[in-house]
Amino acid sequence: MRPTARRYRRGVHRYRFLLTRQWVILTLVVIALIPTMIRLGFWQHHRYEERTARNNLVARALHADPVPVERLTSPGRAVTHADKYRTVTATGTFDTAHEEVVRRRTNADDEVGFHVLTPLRLTDGRVLLVNRGWIPANGAQTEFPKVPAPPAGKVTITGRLKADETTEASGIKQIAGLPDRQVMLINSADQAERLGAPVLGGYVEQTAPEPKGGSPEQISSPGSEDAPLNYAYMIQWWLFAAAVPVGWWFLVRRELRDRAAAAEQESAAEAEPAAV
Repeated sequence: MRPTARRYRRGVHRYRFLLTRQWVILTLVVIALIPTMIRLGFWQHHRYEERTARNNLVARALHADPVPVERLTSPGRAVTHADKYRTVTATGTFDTAHEEVVRRRTNADDEVGFHVLTPLRLTDGRVLLVNRGWIPANGAQTEFPKVPAPPAGKVTITGRLKADETTEASGIKQIAGLPDRQVMLINSADQAERLGAPVLGGYVEQTAPEPKGGSPEQISSPGSEDAPLNYAYMIQWWLFAAAVPVGWWFLVRRELRDRAAAAEQESAAEAEPAAV
């Protein structure tokens, strides 16, 4: 081995290229990526725990025995996280004169239409908001659509208890100047003001009795969220975080080999005239 090449291979100065602008920028990017990917992994872990907890909550609520809605909510009372999706029953009379529709709602096939919101006047005089299901938005949406009538007279319904909708929780904005009897959000406080009656907090997605003719189309049960996918993403981000420094060291080693080879060639070129 030529002296120049030997000195290059063994000397500390062979790492001086790390001080060049290109390598400084690359090293800073690597240093920034590692903690960023670690944090993203923890974020995915947090999402995994959230989704798992939500799935467990929904499963427990859907499999719990039905209870009278009055046991879980009352006027001005917010539906708790633990009571969301609980199966409840209610007995009363549908007030179709004050029925409204909720705009821009989709069905299981992602078709845009309305949810039918009908007040159910309970036997004690209070009001429960009932989402009877989905209907298509046929024709102009500036007029109140044709809505299938609910059962007349006293009826007992079963459904899933839901919390009041808000812009903060749903991302749906309230819009002023909507056509008559059309709303964007289902909110018991707003409906209590409109109806001038005590309205139970939250609302119910009706599941029984099923409507005649299949309309309104009943809202499907809440599916489970894909929590294992977040767990896989968590592992992926942490593997990336481990791979980044390994990749950086691989590039450093390759640069050292390339520079050593260049030094060998330079030494050979310098020695040729002396040999002649």
